[in-house]
Amino acid sequence: MTNNRMNPKVDEFLNKAKKWQEEYSVLRNIVLDSELTEDFKWMHPCYTLENKNIVLIHGFKEYCALLFHKGALLKDTHGILIQQTENVQAARQIRFTNVQEIVAMETIIKDYINEAIEVEKAGLEVPMKEHKEYIIPEELQHKFNEIPALKTAFEALTPGRQRAYILYFSQPKQSKTRVSRIEKYTQQILDGKGLND
Repeated sequence: MTNNRMNPKVDEFLNKAKKWQEEYSVLRNIVLDSELTEDFKWMHPCYTLENKNIVLIHGFKEYCALLFHKGALLKDTHGILIQQTENVQAARQIRFTNVQEIVAMETIIKDYINEAIEVEKAGLEVPMKEHKEYIIPEELQHKFNEIPALKTAFEALTPGRQRAYILYFSQPKQSKTRVSRIEKYTQQILDGKGLND
């Protein structure tokens, strides 16, 4: 590992880390043992191959993780990759709760990193679900029938914004909760805004 491949922003990130500092350092050294370039994106150490994101180091309350941007394409021979939420399509994580786990898995981690590099070199892409494949909740369909302008405004939104609304409206188990969410965001959709705008 040569120092010229180390990004000063990552040094700063590690120095400021209140949790997982030692784990981040060990993961960093493992990743830097590959041909990847260290970068800093989305406030986290990110490792790239010809400017394509391969793996990211990040931490949460209960664990820290290596996130493989195209993890869904990895063979996962050890069954250790985790899909963060059901809506995440491409990325997968390997989670850790202490340095000992990382050290014990170093060889496996390197194998996964090398496989991720090969996936990128081969130009493979994760087939993404079209937003049309997401089912519009019945309550939203009723609202579209009631207010045709709402359907028009919804269809004018970007696919990502449409998907965010569909997922948010579909989450509650009770119909009345779905209805109240739709009511709350009707004007925002009519205004051409996304869920988080």
